Amino acid sequence: MNALGTLPKPVATACPYCGVGCGVLMTADASGAITASGDPDHPANRGRLCVKGSALGETIGLEGRLLHPMIRSRSGTLERVSWDSALSATAEGLSRIARTHGPDAAAFYLSGQLLTEDYYAANKLMKGFVGTANVDTNSRLCMASSVAGHRRGFGSDTVPGTYEDLDEADLLVLVGSNAAWCHPILWQRMLATKQARGARIVVIDPRKTATSADADLMLAIRPGMDAALFSGLLVHLAETGALDRAYIDAHTTGLDQALARAREIAPTLAATAITCGLPEADVATLFAWFTANPRVVTLYSQGVNQSAQGTDKVSAILNCHLATGRIGRVGMGPFSLTGQPNAMGGREVGGLANMLAAHMGFSGTEIDRVGRFWGAPRMAEREGLKAIQMFDAVEAGSIKALWVMATNPAVSLPRADAVRRAMAGLDHFVVSENMLSNDTVNSGAHILLPAAAWGEKDGTVTNSERRISRQRPFLPLPGETRPDWWIIAEVAKRMGYGEAFDWPDVASIFREHAALSSFENRGSRDFDIGGFSHLSNSDYEVLAPVQWPVRTPTDLGDKRFFAEGGFFTPDARARFIAIDQPDLKAEPDPAFPYLLNTGRMRDHWHTMTRTGKAPTLGRHRVEPLLEIHPDDAAVEGLAAGDLAEVTSTHGKATLRVAVEPGQSRGSLFAPIHWNGETASHGRIGALVQPFTDPWSGQPEMKATPVSLTRVAPGLEGFILSHGAVDLPAGTVWARAAIDGGLGTVFAAPQGLDAPALARTLKPEGGSISEFEDAARGVYRAAIFDGERLVAVLFAALGGRPSWSWIETQFGAPELSPLARKALLSGRSPDGLADAGPTICACFAIGLTAIKAAIAHGACDVDAVGVALKAGTNCGSCRPEIKRVIETLNGQARTLA
Repeated sequence: MNALGTLPKPVATACPYCGVGCGVLMTADASGAITASGDPDHPANRGRLCVKGSALGETIGLEGRLLHPMIRSRSGTLERVSWDSALSATAEGLSRIARTHGPDAAAFYLSGQLLTEDYYAANKLMKGFVGTANVDTNSRLCMASSVAGHRRGFGSDTVPGTYEDLDEADLLVLVGSNAAWCHPILWQRMLATKQARGARIVVIDPRKTATSADADLMLAIRPGMDAALFSGLLVHLAETGALDRAYIDAHTTGLDQALARAREIAPTLAATAITCGLPEADVATLFAWFTANPRVVTLYSQGVNQSAQGTDKVSAILNCHLATGRIGRVGMGPFSLTGQPNAMGGREVGGLANMLAAHMGFSGTEIDRVGRFWGAPRMAEREGLKAIQMFDAVEAGSIKALWVMATNPAVSLPRADAVRRAMAGLDHFVVSENMLSNDTVNSGAHILLPAAAWGEKDGTVTNSERRISRQRPFLPLPGETRPDWWIIAEVAKRMGYGEAFDWPDVASIFREHAALSSFENRGSRDFDIGGFSHLSNSDYEVLAPVQWPVRTPTDLGDKRFFAEGGFFTPDARARFIAIDQPDLKAEPDPAFPYLLNTGRMRDHWHTMTRTGKAPTLGRHRVEPLLEIHPDDAAVEGLAAGDLAEVTSTHGKATLRVAVEPGQSRGSLFAPIHWNGETASHGRIGALVQPFTDPWSGQPEMKATPVSLTRVAPGLEGFILSHGAVDLPAGTVWARAAIDGGLGTVFAAPQGLDAPALARTLKPEGGSISEFEDAARGVYRAAIFDGERLVAVLFAALGGRPSWSWIETQFGAPELSPLARKALLSGRSPDGLADAGPTICACFAIGLTAIKAAIAHGACDVDAVGVALKAGTNCGSCRPEIKRVIETLNGQARTLA
């Protein structure tokens, strides 16, 4: 940046959200405001961005940032210290715990938000120098079953195909993937293939999602039955002569055993339909399309992975592709849609507890090889504890030192309340963070290390198609923040390992990582970027997005794996896997009659520490919700907009009810994003059971038994304010960023003194304009500091109005007399209709405008786009617009 703080030219970097790995151009205008746009030269997104990527400029402020090292005093308060004190205390604690209790008493918990170089440094320190493999990552919650399935079938964690296959496929089968919301740029690419080439789309999911709105076939499968469906498909392929015998004979082994097991699980098409809870005709259609279309890509995500049978689900999918030879060729193959921006990079450097760096495992040969390359004095000799096991060990006291980097396990892990309590009991608890306060930090962290955030970080990430991209800084390091790799290296030096961690810059770590990938490789391992082992710093700086492997400096083209075999098993053959019988789920426990499914919302990400800062992203869903089928809602006496308490054996949450016909009966859905700082009762991880897949260690986050109870909301309302407002205990609230501050929605089942609360918001010398109708339980207040509006409080019995117009006034330096007079009405003084809930976040288009466009003749989603631009950017709102059109058309037919 120049002296004025503006970017002299756009900086090309990579988006920090999902595994699509979009290229982003960050640009500053003359005022210093920084905006994001899609990089047209990046092959992952070709210039497009979803709404989260487009709003990145709203997330880079320093509010709430951790800017200095801190240590918790004996009194429990965090106090600022020097870097030397914090690093020395971190190193001393790790060394002491390892020396006194053994290296396995220490652990690192990492994140797909780290850059590859950060990940590499952390794994090298723990697995090669401390001597433990207790290094795991939140990717364990995301893609571990895919890793385990790849390794069982291919002998390596290899994604065979590329995004280009989405353009060339004739059939796209999405399993447990709401790509329209979770991977919108790839979803738009799939829809373009459908429109341009007539490709069919099949969606397999227990709930009808935004993705299913554009599917040619939707299979609302029973929860957990994906492996049974693909077992039935394998049987069908065998019985209809659709197997590729030449490929099977030349490149695979184990088909007979896998097919025999599949016949036990799903012997006929009819039996498959019954087991999966599907109409037989729909199963027959899927099987016929899969058989008839050689160019088929099966895309799967968390609905497959986050399961106690996740690895078997992956294997069942791989079996079908191997059996037909539909792998590694144009337009065909299994494809894992990765959840995090650098989950793949973390896997490459051994970020999982059961892997070593460069896709190596824990065989004696591999341990020796990595140890020799690193010159490691104490190589870990066995796999470490996976995430759930790791925090169980923290709870049991056998892990006494924990260093958490770039993640928030007190929100995201199953049994999150127990996790929070367990971390509070650690002897040595270190957190590398961007934020001064979050649920994990507030669980009693002893040492806080201020890490560089996105926009300040420098390094590489790898996306879902194995494409390495540079994440470049465009902001200076604020305060005393430092890159994660630097922090790790400085701790290593203080532990006595300085020579091995004496990296002058991030490029030197990348070169070492590349050199290890080719060390004694000779084609025996899939991951090889040895062509970059002598990359200069200047070439590293301008490194273009590239797919691995890169075995030589000129080996830069896109690549697929396995079209001609060459699997990374001892005999170079793929393994068909005879999977276990799927868990058919026992009859529901009457005390917990529903299965809770968790997942993502359209405009938020993980635990909202980034997206929660962006007003653009907060408008679509202000508070956490609970989706329920209408029949189940009727049984429970629930209506849309009610509050419901959801209870499992591990915890509780209170959520706003959304009645959704697309939900399966007996199944509920709740989003994962809200944390202790953005909602009072919305931490869904607190409810989730800790059951894990026996192969991958990935927890089952899609089927936790729960019960439901309606909660009478009492007084409801909202507060707009510049900062967080403390509400009385028992109040159910949620916060979202708005222009100029925060919007808080609340419900007070135990009552609330609204006038008294309004007075706490008045600054010294300020004034309050009030309206109260005690008979109707209505209270409204606008609080001013001089002419400036600083807070608004609306409360009422029986629902709350919208704040959309009031928000437009909130950031203004002063209000016009007309606006001030109209403020307590909540409506624009010029008679403009309330915008309603935001549908298109990219262009801030609300429901009211969309309904008006439809009333004026916009008969389909494209016509609404022409009228309003809604749905013309990332497209993730298009299913919602389509649903509005269908609803209004249905109402019109009813009236007719």
